[in-house]
Order: sequence, then C-alpha cells, then structure tokens
Amino acid sequence: MRFSLQREVFLKPLTQVVNVVERRQTLPVLANLLVHVSGGQLSLTGTDLEVEMVARAAVEDAADGETTIPARKLFEIVRALPDGSKVTVSQSGDKVTVQAGRSRFTLASLPANDFPAIDEVEATERIRVPESALKELIERTAFAMAQQDVRYYLNGLLFDLGESRLRCVATDGHRLALCEAPLDAAVAAKRQIIVPRKGVTELQRLLEGGDRELELELDRSHLRVKRDDVTFTSKLIDGRFPDYEAVIPIGADREVKVDREVLRAALQRAAILSNEKYRGVRVEVSPGQLKISAHNPEQEEAQEEIEADTRVEDLAIGFNVNYLLDALSALRDDSVVMQLRDANSSALVRESGSEKCRHVVMPLRL
Repeated sequence: MRFSLQREVFLKPLTQVVNVVERRQTLPVLANLLVHVSGGQLSLTGTDLEVEMVARAAVEDAADGETTIPARKLFEIVRALPDGSKVTVSQSGDKVTVQAGRSRFTLASLPANDFPAIDEVEATERIRVPESALKELIERTAFAMAQQDVRYYLNGLLFDLGESRLRCVATDGHRLALCEAPLDAAVAAKRQIIVPRKGVTELQRLLEGGDRELELELDRSHLRVKRDDVTFTSKLIDGRFPDYEAVIPIGADREVKVDREVLRAALQRAAILSNEKYRGVRVEVSPGQLKISAHNPEQEEAQEEIEADTRVEDLAIGFNVNYLLDALSALRDDSVVMQLRDANSSALVRESGSEKCRHVVMPLRL
C-alpha cells in the first residue's frame, strides 16, 4: 500500500475520524484507523464499536492495499507538518512510513483483518435532508440531553420522523428542547429513534452547513448519514423516549414578550449572585416589566428590571438560570415569548415569530 497527497487534503479526513477513536481502548486495534486505498481513493475508518466514521479523499501515486495505523500519532504527525507539504505514506511489512520533505516517521501497524466492521445497515427508511437543516436541529436541541442519567434513553437525542417533517427532541427531566424542519418527501411510516450522546457529538462536529443534501438511512438499530466525502454510522439507544408532547404546557396563556438579548444579559448578571448549587433566579412579571432577582447563602442579592410586552399581573416563578440561558442561546429571533400559567407550571420559551423551536423549562421552588 502506498499513496501521496497534500497535507491539507490529508488533514481534513483525519480530523473527521480521529475524534471517534477513544483514547482508552479494550482492543488495541481500536486505537488505530483502518486505512484503505483503492482506485486512487483513500478511505479512513475510525470506530469505538458504537460510532463509526469513514472519510474519503482522492490520492496520487497510489498502490492499492489496506492496513491500520495508530490514529492519534498519525493525526499529530500530519498536523505538525509544515503547510503545503506533500505527504507520502507507504507500508513495508508491519511498519508504515510517513514521509514529507526531510521528515520521516515509522509507525507500527496492525493487520486490517483485525479491524472490526460495524454491522451492515439494512435501511428500512431513507430520507434526504439539507445539511444546514440537520445541523440547526442538532445545535438547537442537543444541549438539553441528559448526562449519565440512569434513565439511559434520556442520554441521547430523539429523531422523530413525522409525515413530512423531522423533529429533534432532547430532555434531561428538568428542561426540554424541541426543533423541527420540513422534509421534501413524506416518510413511509412514522418512527422514532434515539441517537446516543457520542453519536450526536460526532455528527454535530461533522456537519458544516450549506445546501448539500444528506442521505439518512435508518434501520432497527442504526442511523447512517451519508455525504459525498463522509459516511457516519451510529448505533441507536434501545429504549422508549418519554411522551414529550405531554410535557409541552397546554393552557399557558399568560404571555410575556421580551427582547432576547436584553433578557439574556439581565439573567447573566443576576446569575453571578445566585446560589451556586441550585442556580435559582426569581422572575416576577407585572404589566410592562419583568423583574429578575437572585440571592445566595452569603446574603448577597442581585436585582434586574427590564421592559416587557405583557399584561400579566403579579406572577412570580423560580427557574434554574442556566436552563433559561441555554434556551435563549438556542433561539434566533430578536424577541422571544415566554408562555406561563402559574408558579408551579413549566414555562414555554419560543421565538416570537415562529413555533418550530420550543423550549420547556420546569419551575424551581425558591
């Protein structure tokens, strides 16, 4: 096996796959990348047995073959080489040589036959979605995923396929984020899948935005995302996601419309003096204004008053300030609407001009 290509061309697929490789491995070969050269094309595969990433690039001066090379070492070497250098990789026996100008590195390899292949995806559903739309869905919801919750099905992102829309939903039991995008073609059957946190993180890192179409393939236990230069595959969480629509407050008819940036800045300032453990802030609504206050065990207090478009009278409700700030960061409009019912009910936060992204934040007893 042998191939040559420019450093920058080599670095892009390496960067895409190296993050999938875990630093601590049960199998030595999982610390390596599968490097395959065929017909002038290089493919690099990294996996941790849950998530698999295959990135491709065109190469010159190629001799077909395959082997596995230590992922981190290869990535660090190529990253450290000077810009514009031409990199040549060649294999001799169980050693791989990486050469660029006067630099030469010899790495130990392991047989390609030892590299585990992820199960074949027998797609029961195929959908096409613009890359920018999928990127936006993940960015605006993934922050609400649970972390190491015993309810394992919350440690991931729900992809909910409806008739002609794709919806992403995440919740950690205290807040919920939902965002949806239309699909060009109706799906054959409604279905829900849960992609684990690691898969979501890698997919988010991979997506670049733009109008390129992605193909999503779903089967019983995998999600595969195909782009011309990369194929991403993740196992799914085998579990049932809670009925999230039941969590979205109904009858929250007391609306507060407020400038998103003004509210965000006021909350950030109030948060400085909030209790470090509970991160609670008190939000008091009265006609035309919103009052935010926070205090901590040291008897310190913060108070903020901002203008708001509302007729709501005398409603006070407590929130975890971080959850409100996360929701506001995921919204895009200049103004946002908070829909409230009473001091013991969840609040719905959305953009004033659209309902495609909604955030539910549970109240906090202060």
